Amino acid sequence: MKKILVISLLSLVIVVAKAQQKVIPLYPGVAPGSENWTWSEQENADNMYHSNAIFNISKPTLTVYPPDPSHAPTGVAIIVCPGGGFHSLSIMQEGYAVVKWLQSKGITAFLLKYRLIHTEGGDPYKQEIADRANKSAGANRSTIVDMAVADGRQALTYVRAHAAEYGIDPHRIGIIGFSAGGVISASTAYNYTPENRPDFVGFMYGGGELSSDVQRNNIPADAPPLFIAAATNDDYNLQLVATSLYVNWVTAKHPAELHIYAKGGHGFGLKKQGLPTDTWTDRFIDWLTLEGFLKPQ
Repeated sequence: MKKILVISLLSLVIVVAKAQQKVIPLYPGVAPGSENWTWSEQENADNMYHSNAIFNISKPTLTVYPPDPSHAPTGVAIIVCPGGGFHSLSIMQEGYAVVKWLQSKGITAFLLKYRLIHTEGGDPYKQEIADRANKSAGANRSTIVDMAVADGRQALTYVRAHAAEYGIDPHRIGIIGFSAGGVISASTAYNYTPENRPDFVGFMYGGGELSSDVQRNNIPADAPPLFIAAATNDDYNLQLVATSLYVNWVTAKHPAELHIYAKGGHGFGLKKQGLPTDTWTDRFIDWLTLEGFLKPQ
């Protein structure tokens, strides 16, 4: 009974916190490329994993989470891109928990809800499994990945343009992505403009469907610092993607830090498993400090 009460109270806190946040449409009108999308965003745990997921996003948004007032402001902003195979957003451990952690460090967090593959039924996980087995679904998937990356770039543009409004240093704007969200964060480190260049990038067990920019490995001359983490026992062998990206970055003589943990699996996010992956957040803050982004304003 006590456990049920604690879970209910936690859910209530999340609901109240969400209701107090500012939600910003990412585009002034309909998102380019999805003008004919008519479905509406959904969030529930009625799926094969009984895990809270957001799906059927047709109107991408940013939700603003200001720094915790008990912490001295840092002027740093980080855009958070949860994973979910481009079918859903793993919103709890790669979304809400991440922004809460960043707030506690004096960082302004922007939770990105990017466009996703349309789920016909009510379970995005089942559809993801079916789509992966259906080779004809690949072209549509590639199109959606490009849209999601465009959403990531647009998010960086918005945050930099409104930096003064949120008390942000326009030279301390980063992005962190988990799994599919890592495809977005890594892609923004290539082929950028002054308006949407990330000042630093977090790539957490990023997906294997990297954008064409990443695959071509045309690393810009002023590429941003890169933080990479994954587990050796990743279910999708994405530790290999992580190490490859790290080698490319340091070979091009750009700053990067890599953590490959022995255990942790895929999607460890902010989950507590009693493993060293539980402390990657400390390593990330250490890295931001080392790179000079967390100096007091």
